[in-house]
Formats: sequence, structure tokens, C-alpha cells
Amino acid sequence: MKIHYNPDLKQRSKELRKNATYSEKLLWKHLRSRQLLGYQFMRQKPIYNYIVDFYCSALKLVIEIDGITHNDKQEYD
Repeated sequence: MKIHYNPDLKQRSKELRKNATYSEKLLWKHLRSRQLLGYQFMRQKPIYNYIVDFYCSALKLVIEIDGITHNDKQEYD
């Protein structure tokens, strides 16, 4: 199954990478450079109409770091 990349969200995903939350920065320290069992993760990956915090294509795994920015957005999320 191929994941649909949305190029329309590319600029916004760059902005999110530059303005990562503290929690995202902490997790990225452990996921970057294939530190987790050799798996490659990407940050702020546009998929369909969403931008996911972290994505590993080999595992088809999405990791979302919910924090204060997601308060009152349960239905949207």
C-alpha cells in the first residue's frame, strides 16, 4: 500500500519542522539518523490532507505527539 504524499502541504510541513514543540524535539533526538533499530523516520510528513509528526515508511507507522496544540481539536484530529 502506497502512502499518498501531498505536495500542497510541503511549505507548511517545513514551517512545522522549524517550529517544533519541545516534545517533538525530544523524540526526534531518538528517532533521527536511524537510531531506533535502524528504521528511518521523517518529521512533519504530508500524507493525504494531514501532516503527521513522525512517519516510518518501512513500518507504515505514524507517531503523533499530542500536546496543548491539540486541545479542543479532538473532532478535527
